[in-house]
Amino acid sequence: MEDLTKILSFEVKKEIAERYFGFRKRIEDDKELYEQRLTISSLELENKIGFDLIRMYILLHRKDLIHRFTQLVGLPEEFFYDPYLVQSPTIRKKAFAGKNLRGWTRRRRFRNMFFDTYVSLAHQVEEYCKTLSELTEEQETIREQIKLFYQKNDIDSIMNFIRRIDNSDSGRSELMESGRVGDPQHGLDEQMRLRPPLPACDLLPTIAPLPPIKTIHRQLTKLIDEAYLIPRDFDLKTEVLATG
Repeated sequence: MEDLTKILSFEVKKEIAERYFGFRKRIEDDKELYEQRLTISSLELENKIGFDLIRMYILLHRKDLIHRFTQLVGLPEEFFYDPYLVQSPTIRKKAFAGKNLRGWTRRRRFRNMFFDTYVSLAHQVEEYCKTLSELTEEQETIREQIKLFYQKNDIDSIMNFIRRIDNSDSGRSELMESGRVGDPQHGLDEQMRLRPPLPACDLLPTIAPLPPIKTIHRQLTKLIDEAYLIPRDFDLKTEVLATG
């Protein structure tokens, strides 16, 4: 009879542990995947959106033109703007090397590079907005999973239950249960507490989709035509043919 009791006790404890840690492991895996996607999104923000913006800033050149552009398309003020990035010959070569250059005249090539970059930028921003929305939903799901986990699992209550199984002496069991006093924040439950990850919008900038190029083509043309008249110490054809 005693052996049967031990076997039943073991099976009960095993089932409790598997349920608790299985549920917990799924949440931890979801958190890890979420944080990996955040990291990837941050890198893509810099490598795709950031580089397209740097190209446009280099073409616009002047800070007042850049300011008018960001206001026109609804981007945050000086988003990815740095005077060094705009003026550095090294950055310029990396930004334009290998890019497709269209047009028979220097002016047309300059315009087309600007418009092509805007189309690319608008696409990248659209993809980023979708990803940010997905990440926001993922974070909400994880937060709800954690809430549900703690509705069904209280580690201190579970440990007290296991102690009662392990101790046939009811007096000793009551003593252990009554010993659960003091600040609950210092209990095992607090030490092992799962916490939801930060929302994506707290870690990554929120950007609105850019206006379709056809709706602001006239304003963009005015900007880039003003920028074209600024004296330059480089030619796009030379930059595109550079090795980067």
